[in-house]
Amino acid sequence: MLTIDGIPIHPLLVHAVVVLLPLAALGSIAIALVPAWRRRYAWPVLGVTLAGVAAVPVATQAGEDLQAALERATGAANPVIQTHADLGDMLLPIALGFGVAVIALLVAGRLADREREAEAPTTKTWRVVSVVVSVLVVLLAVGTTVQTIRAGHSGSTAVWSGVGS
Repeated sequence: MLTIDGIPIHPLLVHAVVVLLPLAALGSIAIALVPAWRRRYAWPVLGVTLAGVAAVPVATQAGEDLQAALERATGAANPVIQTHADLGDMLLPIALGFGVAVIALLVAGRLADREREAEAPTTKTWRVVSVVVSVLVVLLAVGTTVQTIRAGHSGSTAVWSGVGS
């Protein structure tokens, strides 16, 4: 189990997840709802989103290492920690879907902008696609945030109830 100055790395990594994913969710909702903001803030939102999504499997692995160390120390599995681990495991697929949706929004949005700028816009295909993807981004942003809160709350409950000590 990796530690920094005696502190397991999992609680440190979790802070990246619980800060970056909700921040990415807020940013992605903003650029999904306001296309002018998408053109201006696409890169920062993408960067925060990718960093948040990438932090999930790293924090999960560190959490599994911590869980195994606690089980070795106590000689038994703890259901409160297992609930936290299960909720954390559910976050990765949702976060990955969210990340892919944000990328799709940026691509579809850029193509919609080009379509809008065409001299004789005869089609609205990419504009329609960008609206559909925007709805998907908003739904996945909310889902990612909810699951991040659920996993984080269960972890803090485990710690503050004395289970992790």
